[in-house]
Amino acid sequence: MARLPILVAPHPILKRKAQPVAEVDARVVKLMDDMVETMYDANGIGLAAPQVGVLDRVIVVDVHEKGEPANPIRLANPEIVWSSDEKAICEEGCLSVPEQYAEVTRPQRIRVRYLDEKNQQQEIEADGMLATCIQHEIDHLNGVLFVDYLSMLKRNILLKKVQKMQKATA
Repeated sequence: MARLPILVAPHPILKRKAQPVAEVDARVVKLMDDMVETMYDANGIGLAAPQVGVLDRVIVVDVHEKGEPANPIRLANPEIVWSSDEKAICEEGCLSVPEQYAEVTRPQRIRVRYLDEKNQQQEIEADGMLATCIQHEIDHLNGVLFVDYLSMLKRNILLKKVQKMQKATA
């Protein structure tokens, strides 16, 4: 496995739409494994392929609590097939928008259809943090960042902070 570089906003790839994978083959499994390693190394709970410069519809998530064993979920071509009318407000952050957080409102529960790492179609229901995380990562596959849910003023403030941080560390 290899740690991959994480793209930071406003990188143009982050605004592009990812393409479905034809099947979960050895290349996609390696990508998933590398993404899991990269996510853990960055102390994240989710990562989408566009964040590492790959325009494939692949995400990985793991919202296990501290003290619990790791429980990564690898999803190719994830598709939300149902979402609840109930909404949840959650403070979100993003590895591609480092050290910036804001509240985002999303459906509280979802059902997702996807291909797993064995190329088998699966369906899961998620709520709480797992539902938020999966929705956040699927947004990445569509070229949407969590800051896109904010007012233009707040979004611009957060993105300017990121750019300033990048210049300071360059």
